[in-house]
Amino acid sequence: MIKKHANIGYDLVMSLVAEGSRVLDLGCGDGTLLSDLQKTKGVKGAGVEISEEGVSKCVEKGLYCYQGDIDEGLSDYRDKSFDFVILNQTIQNTKKPQYVLREIIRIGGKIIVSFPNFGYILLRMELLWKGMMPVNPLFPYEWYESPDIHKLSINNFNDFCLKNSYEICDTFHFTISSGGRSKIIKFFPNLFAQYGFYVLEGK
Repeated sequence: MIKKHANIGYDLVMSLVAEGSRVLDLGCGDGTLLSDLQKTKGVKGAGVEISEEGVSKCVEKGLYCYQGDIDEGLSDYRDKSFDFVILNQTIQNTKKPQYVLREIIRIGGKIIVSFPNFGYILLRMELLWKGMMPVNPLFPYEWYESPDIHKLSINNFNDFCLKNSYEICDTFHFTISSGGRSKIIKFFPNLFAQYGFYVLEGK
């Protein structure tokens, strides 16, 4: 199953990745982002995807992608073997997010992490008034079908980075505009941004 959050925040990622970079896209889905990065930025890209369907679509696009579970580690990759490691709308699906982040901090120069923000005001209101886990475009699954194992907020991730001494280089927390573009939210993003978006420094 390819994650339904595919294409969210792609415009931000495209604007941040430098031309000719070495890029690893973890949870790359059908390979759309990686393919666009190769075509427009000339990156040297690789992808890891857990679903057989996703890997097949990547191969159809001519991408280097292997089927794997990032929870099992990335020990095959040397320290600083990539300029950018992308974890776009994927961290909430992992079983061991702390381990996964530690690994990608090791192998990447810059780390891009984004996720649905469970602190978003409309989600809070829906949970408050209905008393049920929200089902909406931000979290499109029923609780019993959701691939999201760890729901987190922007404040959660800020605290996580502080506790683990991960350096946050920049943030671009955002909502989706009516035209489908990412709209940056700078005012109380934990409340008003639909998605958290971070650029971390590798170690």
